Amino acid sequence: MKKTTLLFILFLTGLMACSTPVTPEDKPKQQNNAAPAFQLFPTTNMWTFIKLDTRNGRMWQVQYDIQGDDRMEVVLNENYLAGNDSAGNGRFTLYSTKNMYTFILLDQHDGRMWQVQWAIDVDQRLVIPINPTQNSTNL
Repeated sequence: MKKTTLLFILFLTGLMACSTPVTPEDKPKQQNNAAPAFQLFPTTNMWTFIKLDTRNGRMWQVQYDIQGDDRMEVVLNENYLAGNDSAGNGRFTLYSTKNMYTFILLDQHDGRMWQVQWAIDVDQRLVIPINPTQNSTNL
């Protein structure tokens, strides 16, 4: 009988603990879900990332090294693709392609796009606009 009473009291105590209302002070503070100003995008080359300023489209090729001095950060695009009045965190993002050296940069506000090519050789790095076709009859 004592065991049954003890189990019943423990059950009720547990039930009451679970049903206690949560006050606003008890809730964890929500994190700000705002997009970051900078993001790193991996390439399929394990040593290379692309750093993107998501506010204005500026980009850098970042390379790390664990044994030597081959660490570097070089400019891919130093031009502001959005003015300060329209720039905002998360405006730009990168999409990988099946070509390991090529990404597509997308302006998520107005839909403009650029082909982004990273490379070890400076002459092979490029960022060029992808213009919409003028001839819409081929749709």
